[in-house]
Amino acid sequence: MKKVICKFLLKLMGWKVMAGEVPAKKAIIIGVPHTSMWDFVISWLYYTSVGGFARVMVKKEAFFWPLGYFLRKMGAIPVDRSKGTLSLLKQTIAAFNAYEKFHMAIAPEGTRQLTREWKAGFHTIARVTGATVYLGYFDWGKKEVGWFEEFPITKDAEADIRRMKAFYREKGIVGKYPELFTTEG
Repeated sequence: MKKVICKFLLKLMGWKVMAGEVPAKKAIIIGVPHTSMWDFVISWLYYTSVGGFARVMVKKEAFFWPLGYFLRKMGAIPVDRSKGTLSLLKQTIAAFNAYEKFHMAIAPEGTRQLTREWKAGFHTIARVTGATVYLGYFDWGKKEVGWFEEFPITKDAEADIRRMKAFYREKGIVGKYPELFTTEG
């Protein structure tokens, strides 16, 4: 029933679903461009509508009642960001290893604000856990949501991020707030 409701809501909002659930058991789905909290809503509706269940890491401070209950139901995992990036990576890797099937959505921009520097945490997580990386998107210009393809990573995170940015630049993806997204830098 949840799938049907999500499909209906996406259609009602004018969105087109362009791909199904990713095939790998352990996967990181890149979410680009991340310019609005609505990106989470659209991507959750999309992935639920195709029968998937993707998780996201959310700061533990957001898990107060009643919001925390709903965040958990939607796949959010609370993380403690106060202990730094290494601790955050360890928490994420532990979450990956706790499940046989684990799909995680990650925004490499790391913020909804304009940034030229994308974070390489997804790269580290993929290398340590063996997760497959997929290039996901929510294009507000075309109102299309899905994933394009598997993205093979190398040992060079910076080169992979440059290659990823070039891919998205070529696709012409538009964020809800276009001025807050760039593939330059």
